[in-house]
Amino acid sequence: MAQLELVHPAPLDLDAPLSPRADHNVIAQFVEERARVLDIGSGDGALVSLLVRECDARARGLELDPAKVHACVKRGLSIVQGNADNDLAAFPSGSFDYVVFSRSLQRLRDPEAALREAARIGERVIVTIANSGHWAGRFALMFGGRIAKARRGREVLHPMSVRDFVDLARSLRLNVERATPISKNRPGAPFAKVLWRANWFADEVVFILTP
Repeated sequence: MAQLELVHPAPLDLDAPLSPRADHNVIAQFVEERARVLDIGSGDGALVSLLVRECDARARGLELDPAKVHACVKRGLSIVQGNADNDLAAFPSGSFDYVVFSRSLQRLRDPEAALREAARIGERVIVTIANSGHWAGRFALMFGGRIAKARRGREVLHPMSVRDFVDLARSLRLNVERATPISKNRPGAPFAKVLWRANWFADEVVFILTP
């Protein structure tokens, strides 16, 4: 795996930022100023760009698609090519303040193993999940007999509800420090303990987890 420290990006063009998603804005509120951040599945680099710009973060990214990595590096972002299913084990423990899975955890071959490694290398783990427990997905299962593999067009390999994800986190001895539901691209009130409302009505939820 390529090492993050080997990437020497050009100066970031702050006058031409990428367009962040709703969950990116929530994540930026979670991340402390000048934090060390590893973004897993960086895509076009929009989140890394936002965290550098808004939080002055030392944000790095890991992305599987070489074309996307090349485009990000040309934009001055510190993104390297790698496979999160295999490469997270190469990072030393405690390397980052935050490890982020922004809509990427459910696309991995083994989300549980990736989450365990993320908790080892980061002091906190931030995860955006697509909520398969949304009422529309429940109706589709009730009347169509099929489990939704996507929420609002976002395909996932591992469908899970809010409760499913919280159970997974707890099985790994991770605590939900805070979570923010998002519906129709609008964030709602953060929660920590009360799950039922988000489990029914949130399109996606951004969690921040601690050991």
